[in-house]
Amino acid sequence: MHLAIGERFGGEIRYTTDDYGAPEKTYDNYDDLSTESGYQFKFICENCGNGYMSSWKASKSGMATGLLRGAGGLLGGFLGNAANSADDLRDLVAGPAHDRALQEAVEEIRPLFTQCKRCGQWVCREICWNAERGLCVDCAPIAQREIGSIQARFTIDQAEEKIREQDLTSGLNLTAKAVVVCPACGAENEGGKFCQECGASLAPSVECPRCGSKLKAHAKFCPECGNRLA
Repeated sequence: MHLAIGERFGGEIRYTTDDYGAPEKTYDNYDDLSTESGYQFKFICENCGNGYMSSWKASKSGMATGLLRGAGGLLGGFLGNAANSADDLRDLVAGPAHDRALQEAVEEIRPLFTQCKRCGQWVCREICWNAERGLCVDCAPIAQREIGSIQARFTIDQAEEKIREQDLTSGLNLTAKAVVVCPACGAENEGGKFCQECGASLAPSVECPRCGSKLKAHAKFCPECGNRLA
């Protein structure tokens, strides 16, 4: 990027590399979404992280690249080789036309942002700016928002306390035996030795690990094969 400090939205300068390993300079409060087809930028609020997109601007060099590639695909031969040289036009994306497009995008998006004079952050006016105080919401939280948040938090706390004071077990038989599901028919039984629906035994049973015979819960030996049970 070739913008002067006063021409950008602020943020720290980062030095990274492009897809081809070439060094490029970017800023941490916007993303460059430009391609060889055109230019577009997303400007990011340094407080909430919301992004605001600039309008798409078509690139003349990108149109030329597309035409060359199309001709190469249709005709082959010399034009096919020429289409490969169109990759050189990618360099034009980072040239003066790109800088002009970025400057236009900055001017387009600028009304949506403002800089906090206390912390220096560039923030969106929509969510993160306290117009009454002239500061961002980090430096000067909006009172009504904070009051609403506190009210909601304490409403939940007080509701929990009120619920703890209530007897919610009234009408429940807390001494009743646990419900037992019949292994034969699936009916629910409140205690007893046999199912009230099909008469099957509700006593838990196990299987002999050697022969698979059904055994009583506390059997020590299998009556079918004599296997000693653990």
